This record gives sequence, C-alpha cells and structure tokens, in this order.
Amino acid sequence: MAGSELSQAVEQMASQAGVTQSGNALVRSLIGGLVTALPVLVIGLLVLNFAPNYYTFLALGAFVNLIVVVGLQVFMGNSNIANLGHSAFVGLGAYGVAILSTPLAMKKLSIPNAPFGFATLELDPVSSALIALVVVGIVALVSGKRLSGVAATIVSLALLIIVHSVFLNWTDLFKGNQAFFGIPKVVGLPWMLVFAVLAIVTARLFKDSRWGLQLRASAQSPQAAAALGIDAKKLRLMSWVLSALICGLAGVLYAYFAGTISPKLFYFQMIFNTLAMLILGGMATVTGAVTGVIVLSIGLEFIRSIESGVTVAGIQMPQLLGLSGVALGVVIVLCMAFRPSGISGRHELDELVSLLFRRNAR
Repeated sequence: MAGSELSQAVEQMASQAGVTQSGNALVRSLIGGLVTALPVLVIGLLVLNFAPNYYTFLALGAFVNLIVVVGLQVFMGNSNIANLGHSAFVGLGAYGVAILSTPLAMKKLSIPNAPFGFATLELDPVSSALIALVVVGIVALVSGKRLSGVAATIVSLALLIIVHSVFLNWTDLFKGNQAFFGIPKVVGLPWMLVFAVLAIVTARLFKDSRWGLQLRASAQSPQAAAALGIDAKKLRLMSWVLSALICGLAGVLYAYFAGTISPKLFYFQMIFNTLAMLILGGMATVTGAVTGVIVLSIGLEFIRSIESGVTVAGIQMPQLLGLSGVALGVVIVLCMAFRPSGISGRHELDELVSLLFRRNAR
C-alpha cells in the first residue's frame, strides 16, 4: 500500500506542477463527498420530519459527534498519527462563542468578573463563531509546529490536559466546574445538517487533494517521501489545523444548540467516544468516519436504554450502570484485533458503489 500511495503522489506532483487539483479530480472528489454525506442527509431529514423532540435532540448530539469524528479523520486518517486532544478544540470553540455571544444580562449572573472586558461585550452569533474559530486555528498552529510519531500523540494529550485545566481553574472567565448557561440557541437540525455535509465534503476534498495524498504517502514511507521532496512536517501541520477547525466548528454548533456547556463535556469521555467511532468505521476513509458514528450512536443509545434495567419476558433485569463504557472498550479492542481497517476498509462509499456496478456489468 505504501508503494501505491507513493507512486500516486509522484504522478500527481509530476502532472500538476503546483496546481492544487485538476477540474475532473475536483469534481470527482466533490461528488464522492456528497455521496458519502447522502446517508447522513437522509437520516437527518427523516428525524426532522417524523421524529419526536427527544430523538431530534439525540440527533443533534450525534451530528456534533459526526463533525468531531470527521475532523479527527482529517488528521489521523491521513497522517496515521493518533490524536488524543481533539476535544480540546471542541471545547475552545464552544467556550469561545459562549463568552462572546451570551447576552449581557446573563453574563452578569455567569461571569460578572470576566477579564478583558468580556463581561460587557456581546457579539452576534456569526461574529462570535468566526472569532472563536480564529482562536482555535491559532492554538492549533502553535501546538502543531512539531508533530511526528509518538511525540505528536503526547503533545495532543498534553494540550487536552492544559486546556481542561484552564477551563477548570480560570473561573472568572470559564466558570470552572459550573455550567456556563445563557448561550443563545440559534442552531437547529437544518443548520446542523448543512454543516455536517460541509464537514464531510471538506474532509473528502482534502483526502483526495495532492496534500492529502502526499501526507498519506509520507506516513507509509517517510524516507522515500523525503527523497522526493515531500515536506511531511508542513503537510501534518496543515491537516492538524484543518482538523482542529472542524472540531472547533463542532464545539460552536454544540454550544449554539444546547445553550449550556461545562468542561466535563470536552474531556476524556468525548475522546473515547469519538475514537471508538472512528476506529469502528475505519480511519482511512471519510466514509468510515460517517459509518462509525451512525453505527455506534445507535448502539450506544440502545445500551443506555438497558443500563438502568429492563423487563424481559416478565423478568426485571438488574441495573448495568457503566455498560456503555465497557461497550466502547470492547469495540476498540475487537476492531483493533479483528478488523483494524474498520467496517469500511479502505474504500469510500462512492468507490464501493462504482465497484458494485462494474461487477454487475460483467
């Protein structure tokens, strides 16, 4: 596989000569991204039109996870480097819009002593989101300067712990363990669908671009890639920042639909959930990210429904608290042992459909 990726990268470098993508390749990637997003769109429209409010709320949370996992795939799937800090960027996006867009009347109750004049500042939701994403991008750029191998994983974990500690201890600005409330609820399921599709298409365009291809080639064969002049450090930084921005967008959307956030939402539980989703679906493809989120979201909701005890054939079953956490661990272990490439393997949904049509045509 390393030779295949590397040869493709060489062919692209030779043929494109500095051009990002040819028109045909760009169209194919765009169509591929839309095909991958189609199941998400169908599920969202079904929930929007037929599901009760409870399931709509669950769907909103699932779409946030989807955007996070897609953002995680942009870095992990192309660089083959584990990232344990992506929820820090989700938290930065969420707290960024919370601090900037919460109405002044609510800030007098939540953060009356906020520094830098934030207690008297109220911006519109769009401006707040853009500023929050700029902050996320800057943090990603600074933290991603030296990313390679195990060191990158340690850096991402350290970043998570640092950001979480800031959330907990800078109480004048982030409220510590207390919930930050009063954030304007301006995002519903339609907007969540739009941004989920946008994230999927963006991830697919990056994966199929010369940068994504060269990054995967450098991950498979670093020495050969370096000999061909591929700047792996620059490519890793590029995917790290893009991944952080997508995760930050998920945080912005979560804050705008939930209206209340707290630091515990953006710590290890989110890391485990989203990593399990990506590993289950397959981190090599955007389709894998989408598949893992759909399968595990449905599975975890079923498990949560039986954690508090259910009645089976007239027999009351005992409570099984913590079963969802056990299930996540089992998913990760079993996938790594028996299906390392995940459910989707190394093929995108549109590629699988194309292969199926070719076989049927023979």
